Amino acid sequence: MMEESTLDKLIRMNLLVDFYGQLLTERQRQVLSYYYEDNLSLGEIANELKVSRQAVFDLLKRVEKLLEGYEGKLGLVNRWQTERAKLLQTVGEMKEALAKRDWNNIENAVQSFAKMVEEGRV
Repeated sequence: MMEESTLDKLIRMNLLVDFYGQLLTERQRQVLSYYYEDNLSLGEIANELKVSRQAVFDLLKRVEKLLEGYEGKLGLVNRWQTERAKLLQTVGEMKEALAKRDWNNIENAVQSFAKMVEEGRV
């Protein structure tokens, strides 16, 4: 399995916090914010919170695992990413059909989009 890049992990963690952050304690959210948003080092966070670097490291790993567990059970991020990809594909099809003045495909794309809206996916 390929190791996740730093940027990919940053994006992933921010998505997980967006979806599940309210399930965390204030302290857990604060440490994640310092690390992922403010780009503070473990040592800087430890100094700020007056705890050991190891305590910060352990808390980060525990919270990351907790967030991944929520996603594993609920799948909200995965579902959002799937629906977003479908929506972007439909928009792309609409743009392409408009550029070609292909009214039949425009109609199909609009119907596809309308179905997403009706199903509450958009």
